[in-house]
Amino acid sequence: MTAPAISLRGISKSFDGVQALVDVSVDIMPGTIHALVGENGAGKSTLGKILAGVYHADEGQVLLAGAPVTLAGPREALVHGITIVAQEIALVGTRSVLENVYLGSESHTGPFVRTRTLRRRYAELVAETGIDVDADTLVDQLSIADQQKVEILRALARNADVIVMDEPTARLATHEAATLMTIFRGLRDQGRTIVFVSHFLEEVFSVSDHVTVLRDGRKVADALAADLTPTELITMMVGRSLDAVFPDKRASADSGDAVLQVRGLTRPQTFEDISFDVFPGEIVVVTGLVGSGRSEVVRSVYGLLPHDGGEVFFDGRSVRHAHPRQAIAHGMALIPESRKAEGLFLGFPVAGNIALPHLRRFTRWGIVDGSSLRRAAAEKMAAVGVKAASPGVAAGLLSGGNQQKILFARAFMSDLRLLIADEPTRGVDVGAKRQIYELLAELAARGTGVLVVSSEMEEVIGLAHRVIVMRRGRIAGQLAGDAITENAIAHLAFGQDATVGTDHS
Repeated sequence: MTAPAISLRGISKSFDGVQALVDVSVDIMPGTIHALVGENGAGKSTLGKILAGVYHADEGQVLLAGAPVTLAGPREALVHGITIVAQEIALVGTRSVLENVYLGSESHTGPFVRTRTLRRRYAELVAETGIDVDADTLVDQLSIADQQKVEILRALARNADVIVMDEPTARLATHEAATLMTIFRGLRDQGRTIVFVSHFLEEVFSVSDHVTVLRDGRKVADALAADLTPTELITMMVGRSLDAVFPDKRASADSGDAVLQVRGLTRPQTFEDISFDVFPGEIVVVTGLVGSGRSEVVRSVYGLLPHDGGEVFFDGRSVRHAHPRQAIAHGMALIPESRKAEGLFLGFPVAGNIALPHLRRFTRWGIVDGSSLRRAAAEKMAAVGVKAASPGVAAGLLSGGNQQKILFARAFMSDLRLLIADEPTRGVDVGAKRQIYELLAELAARGTGVLVVSSEMEEVIGLAHRVIVMRRGRIAGQLAGDAITENAIAHLAFGQDATVGTDHS
């Protein structure tokens, strides 16, 4: 029987008194893709980082080929052939691909780098792996997907046999993620071992040989991927059966006047002649291929991106939001695509993040009433299910799902007439997804208009009363009711005819 390449025995780890891992033991076989899965906060990334020397376990051992080792840091882990490609890209943006791949391991003649030798080594590496990125391009000019390829090439250039991939597809489009899965299979076929940290179950099942499930810092299951079903895996992850990922789709209350009317909205080179309505109690989902202009349209409605032509009507009045504060005053809220870049101040307390657009409400004579602010924030935290020790905890210490729910709590602080949610479940686990879907459905049930941007097909079909499909900056078609199918959406997105449902515009 083949011996494990790596064994983790009795691993425990805590941060500031919060237990992240408790007595976790895992065997990872050589030449396999081993997935670590669980909800946000389950401990899967922490376990991967311990394996790569980023963190040191409080208790337990790491064994390589049966011998215990102490991995004092990433450099020492690399000596043993282990490295990590983290969620946050760690490349030098102003340097070329070639320079990044061999940074710290260049070929030298005295003080001079032997560039010709590096190019030959790079060509051999590309030929061996099939991962091809132009050597001379500056990293800042690459897409996130290509930057991740550079990270993998850098790991392989250092002779890593074990690569920990920590949520590698969280920021990728669907087709980019599929390409990365193909690269994983190729690396496995070459005998390398991939530790795949993810909560995207479709990807886990598409490439993984073995799956370890973590919940609340403990290992709850170890199994061959082929022996599991998605339903079984979800139940293991969340500790309960999920009868359905999506809440029941209530009939939309789309009678009466539209809360939002968009007519002929145009921004040259971005989107053109965009017209649609959103009615109270209706969930409208905008979808399409990456680059089709989906996010740009909703950002323009909200006042984050100017438009040159067309008109927006909100509650029957013509509005032109030059700044988001005007949209907020009118009863709009936006959940941005990137909570870290545009949604939250991660070092600020949860309460401050929730109340930020509404500070005037808690200010008297230039002084913020902190106790009133915290009480109001705590009320909204409870309403949306934010799990935190207190409203004073820094937002950056919470899991991705809880960070996303902070944005919903902020939206609920206003007299909300329209919620715009741009990729609202990106980077959250399956349990948090269900909670977010319920929040959206509850808002619609109360008569709030909901406008969602999504690139997840199941999410589009599971949530929408009506779907707007965009292609190359224009609306390719609208679908409603039974006409909302994967096939119909794909046909419109790729420029083919489809049966179009009711069009409210």
